[in-house]
Amino acid sequence: MLELRPFNTLGGAHHGWLDAHHHFSFAEYYDPQRMNWGNLRVWNDDVIAAGTGFPQHPHRDMEIITYVREGAITHQDNLGNKGRTEAGDVQVMSAGTGIAHSEYNLEDKETRIFQIWILPTETGAPPSWGAKPFPKGQREGFVTLASGKDGDDQSLRIRANARLVAANLKAGETAEYRLDAGRRAYLVPATGVIEVNGLRAQARDGVAVEQESVLSVTALEDSEIVLVDLA
Repeated sequence: MLELRPFNTLGGAHHGWLDAHHHFSFAEYYDPQRMNWGNLRVWNDDVIAAGTGFPQHPHRDMEIITYVREGAITHQDNLGNKGRTEAGDVQVMSAGTGIAHSEYNLEDKETRIFQIWILPTETGAPPSWGAKPFPKGQREGFVTLASGKDGDDQSLRIRANARLVAANLKAGETAEYRLDAGRRAYLVPATGVIEVNGLRAQARDGVAVEQESVLSVTALEDSEIVLVDLA
């Protein structure tokens, strides 16, 4: 079963420096029908103006993945970590017992990100941060970027029963993703237009998936797809 969540139905707010759209209830946006999807709690579609960003703020007991779609984001935290993550790359923050961080767009153009929060399988663990480049030209089909599942040793690790994958497809190309029994998924085309098991989705639409064993994703035009496999 697939449910399309069109971009124009998402919650959100425009703060001047930040144009935010929320796939799930977040901040001032509340919808009891869109609180979470399995252990996926937040999927924010943020456009951050050049030279602006989020000042230091705390998190606790949450796995936070930032997927950069355009531009770059610069992270700094109270553990001493600092890094710049570019388009197509991913950073992961395990908030654990507590972490305070800032995220700024220090570029001369706007930055577009997906920020994804997943409920952890363990609480009270030490906080951590990491980032990894995933060159788009080296993706064939869906590539695992971050995961808490056994066997995904080449990806960034998260403390959650989930896996984040992405694919870059040319128009006419198809990629398949298999879901184990009882799993859910949530996917968003960052760019392009796709069909998922016959359901058409535009750029930035959400597709909530359950009770499907195979997802067949066809690009109707050049597309970049981000998918989370969930408990």
